[in-house]
Amino acid sequence: MRTKNQALIFELSKSERVGHSLPHLDVPEQALDTLVPAEFVRASEPELPEVSELQIMRHYTALSKRNHGVDSGFYPLGSCTMKYNPKINENVARFEGLAHIHPYQPVEQIQGALELLYELQTSLAEITGMDEVTLQPAAGAHGEWTGLMMIRAYHEANGDFQRTKVIVPDSAHGTNPASATVAGFDSVTVRTDEQGLVDLNHLKEVVGDDTAALMLTNPNTLGLFETYIEDMATIIHQAGGKLYYDGANSNAILGIARPGDMGFDVVHLNLHKTFTGPHGGGGPGSGPVGVKKDLIPFLPKPTIVKQDDLYTFDYNRPQSIGRVKPYYGNFGINVRAYTYIRTMGPKGLRHVSEYAVLNANYMMRRLEPYFDLPYSQHCKHEFVLSGRRQKKLGVRTLDMAKRLLDFGYHPPTIYFPLNVEECMMFEPTETESKETLDEFIEAMIQIAKEVEDNPEIVQEAPHHTVIGRLDETLAARKPVLRYID
Repeated sequence: MRTKNQALIFELSKSERVGHSLPHLDVPEQALDTLVPAEFVRASEPELPEVSELQIMRHYTALSKRNHGVDSGFYPLGSCTMKYNPKINENVARFEGLAHIHPYQPVEQIQGALELLYELQTSLAEITGMDEVTLQPAAGAHGEWTGLMMIRAYHEANGDFQRTKVIVPDSAHGTNPASATVAGFDSVTVRTDEQGLVDLNHLKEVVGDDTAALMLTNPNTLGLFETYIEDMATIIHQAGGKLYYDGANSNAILGIARPGDMGFDVVHLNLHKTFTGPHGGGGPGSGPVGVKKDLIPFLPKPTIVKQDDLYTFDYNRPQSIGRVKPYYGNFGINVRAYTYIRTMGPKGLRHVSEYAVLNANYMMRRLEPYFDLPYSQHCKHEFVLSGRRQKKLGVRTLDMAKRLLDFGYHPPTIYFPLNVEECMMFEPTETESKETLDEFIEAMIQIAKEVEDNPEIVQEAPHHTVIGRLDETLAARKPVLRYID
């Protein structure tokens, strides 16, 4: 039963209630006939709900309370770095000189914005150990595709048209093989060994003259640092391929390790993860790509360069893969990332990773007695547990994730990576306090005990959310997408 404040806005409608104040129409009525084609002119007013301003405010405020985000609660979503976004970033992004400019303005009028982007490129190149960075890609997967297109252009410029395969570990992010396919490559899977790391022997078997690149997430999706990265770099480079670094997990290595020093040729970063851009409604994101010297000619154009004392766009790049996004990336997210980097400084960025790793290992060791731990070595910023023990008692990982909703927490990533049975992936991030971690850990322990003592309460969860347990198959195949009176 809905409460009055939860009622849908159409149910609250009463004739002649007004909750809006529209501006006066400043277009002459006689001009409407020429501006709007007749077939688009309404013959009658639309049937909209008639509610008061107070009712509107309460309706949308109630809806907002149903959302979960990093500003309202703990969000331990593995492999996504859902951490707090400092509000100073929002303040700077709203500075008039940054928020009210247009990309078609002459470069002389937007020197401050171009300087910010240029310095962000330089900072990200230093952080990753790359020689040059482009800010154009709109998100991580877009960055992956951009990096692979540059690798493809590089090989083709050298006449290596036979390099059609990209090697991807089975513990990689799911976007990696998809990006390789979209970029025109065939994806080849390399196995993970018993330690959760790339199997070097299998890598040697699959690499060859047709290898264009190895895409590697390091630390990998299991939260483990690839110990033999230098060996992998040697294997790939000797075969003539390139190393691509999926930087979505960079929250574990800031100020400690750099992909460029590990032997990588290309790296993408997720500014909406590691560098505190917001994750909202699937975006906006930002996925800058850094490259080593031999790939610089293939960067998307235009690039931002400094000529004497003027920042400008360089379009004269004959080997460029072209523009990959209109204008120059998601500017507002780039501003937020720049603010974060300048606020934190080198020592602060290193502390980010140190505390992210500390928090993850603390949580992992406290939960180890209650769930199966597939890989027992120290993790980096995230870790995986298995619900195999609970599955034997008739409770799935999905059930436990739904039960967490009753405690007010967003569930972790489940059933990924695919090579861990009944997988649960946790990333606490560096921004959470020990008290928050302890409360979450106690909730997980209680659920583990419920599985043993009262499994039905977990199997039927959630119990205290606005919407209870759904028939997921029916919801996927026959979704209700509109309000039905």
